Amino acid sequence: MKRIATVVVMLHLGVAAVYAQEKPVKMTFSRTSAPSTVNLLQPDTSNDEDNFAGTGTLGSFTVRNVRAIANSPSSSSTCSGLFVQELAGGGVFRFQDGSLLNVLLTKGGDCIDLVANQAHCTATFQITGGTRRFKNVSGGTLTFTETVVPVLTDASNIPVFFAATGQYTGTVSGVSEEQGQDEGQ
Repeated sequence: MKRIATVVVMLHLGVAAVYAQEKPVKMTFSRTSAPSTVNLLQPDTSNDEDNFAGTGTLGSFTVRNVRAIANSPSSSSTCSGLFVQELAGGGVFRFQDGSLLNVLLTKGGDCIDLVANQAHCTATFQITGGTRRFKNVSGGTLTFTETVVPVLTDASNIPVFFAATGQYTGTVSGVSEEQGQDEGQ
């Protein structure tokens, strides 16, 4: 009986260790970005909304990010154009199996190259929770890199609608490999 209990405990600990491991993530995307109707109420910012679709390590997905971006440029040693900080935001990934993964912006910035008429954006998102495969996530970080080009300007010739391509890379801890149905579905 003692052996059976030992084996059960070892199996349980082994499963818990595998379950809590960090999973490397790489996901590529494309789609659009535009000003958002969601207002994050951050002083001296405008709100941007990304609606992307892509595929990667965790499967096919869509993601909607909302970010508060500073209205005034700041200095950056890595940007030769205009640099604007991303001050707040978050997003929700929806995967093909219906699983949701929630993220919060921890830092970010956009380097706008007026000569090339494009921007390079980088942001870091902290994984905060999810549903189904992601209901037991215990953390992780995703780095977002994106290239944006204007597609449409307003009457003042200010770009308001953009085409975007890029990727998310990082790790997620505690994701279930199973893509089955969640309880209650």
